[in-house]
Amino acid sequence: MGSGKTTIGKLLSKKLDKDFYDSDSVVEERTGVKVPLIFEYEGEVGFRRREENVLKDLVNLKNIVLATGGGVILSKNNRKLLKNNGYVIYLKSDCVDLAARMENDKSRPLLQKGDLKETLDNLFKFRDPLYVDISDQIIETKNKRASDVTSEIESLLNKL
Repeated sequence: MGSGKTTIGKLLSKKLDKDFYDSDSVVEERTGVKVPLIFEYEGEVGFRRREENVLKDLVNLKNIVLATGGGVILSKNNRKLLKNNGYVIYLKSDCVDLAARMENDKSRPLLQKGDLKETLDNLFKFRDPLYVDISDQIIETKNKRASDVTSEIESLLNKL
């Protein structure tokens, strides 16, 4: 969450001439409402169910760059779908950078309660090992511009 997946995904898809998909945006398109409203009415469980259904469809598409929501890896099924159907890059950020990026962001339901830094620390401690486990490549984003990360990924992919 907040690592730059969507921004970098859009830039990368243009450079690679691939279609770009953001799984959260697809959930919103299919439901006709924004993610925070889904959380409000269906809770995280309802959102995660919708997210998994969208992911099942997206991983079958070819010639795409996919940015997923930060919590997509919470589901064992989602981790398997990602690992088995593409090249997974983990954009790893530290909690200090993430907190600075999302300090005034009201669009992320999981960050609206409690201390932002503490919430991010807790999410990171749980999610980081899951990301590491399914990733083909880990890219550290600290102090890097989105364009630099995009170029780094493009260079990496050209070597495959």
